[in-house]
Amino acid sequence: MNILKLLDRLSDDSFFTKQSSRSETLSDLSAFGKKAAVAALPLGLGTFMATSAKAETVNTENPTFAMKNALTDALQLALTLEYLEDEYYRIGLNSGTLIPNADRVVFQQISKHEAAHVTFLKNTLTSLGVAPAAKPTFDFTAGGNFTPFTNYQQFLILAQAFEDTGVRAYKGQAGNVMSNKTVLQAALQIHSVEARHASQVRRMRSNKGWIENADGGNMPAATNPVYAGEGVTVQAGFNTATAFGAAAGSASYDEILSGSDATAIASLFIV
Repeated sequence: MNILKLLDRLSDDSFFTKQSSRSETLSDLSAFGKKAAVAALPLGLGTFMATSAKAETVNTENPTFAMKNALTDALQLALTLEYLEDEYYRIGLNSGTLIPNADRVVFQQISKHEAAHVTFLKNTLTSLGVAPAAKPTFDFTAGGNFTPFTNYQQFLILAQAFEDTGVRAYKGQAGNVMSNKTVLQAALQIHSVEARHASQVRRMRSNKGWIENADGGNMPAATNPVYAGEGVTVQAGFNTATAFGAAAGSASYDEILSGSDATAIASLFIV
């Protein structure tokens, strides 16, 4: 089945109806370091993050192999983030009366989207001859610092942080999936949906739908790593703040999140 047709099918609600049914730790992220983040991941993911640079060096005489390695590494990272979001919303929806009825329909739809993304990424990796990484064991309390499944406001805070992380991470991996135009197009399709999720959740928290000056919007300082660098106003040598002001200038361009930084954030919720 064509990858894009598969994605369309998985996005159809009827498909699911028929076929399924740390605060201080986060604030210390920069000191925590990339090596510690990689070590906290399951073996397979830690290996791909730690060896990607080595693989590029070893395979300088085989650019096709190197491109495939970058492509599959990017897809494995995306899968980890989608695993995280998928399980988070699944648990939230099954947590009794945690989510008010007025908001429940929103998270039911977002949950379906995340499940579709997981299935798409797993099928894509398999089609490329690579075994999808197993779903990690998640700790959404981040070692006891959060209680998202008994406190709805904390549930919304982490939902926003996860969605904003996903949006930036997909942009950061665009260059690594360009070798496969079909995957690139599908990844961009997922990216735009994740951006809509982020905007929706932000507005549910009475925030603006976009990010200004690296301000997550009524977020605890522990989530600062998610928004690091978003205050940049210089784009291609042009200082947008000069013409439009710092807030508008920074909000006009979303910044990327590197693979290692996205991994470091996700790893704080992985046992």
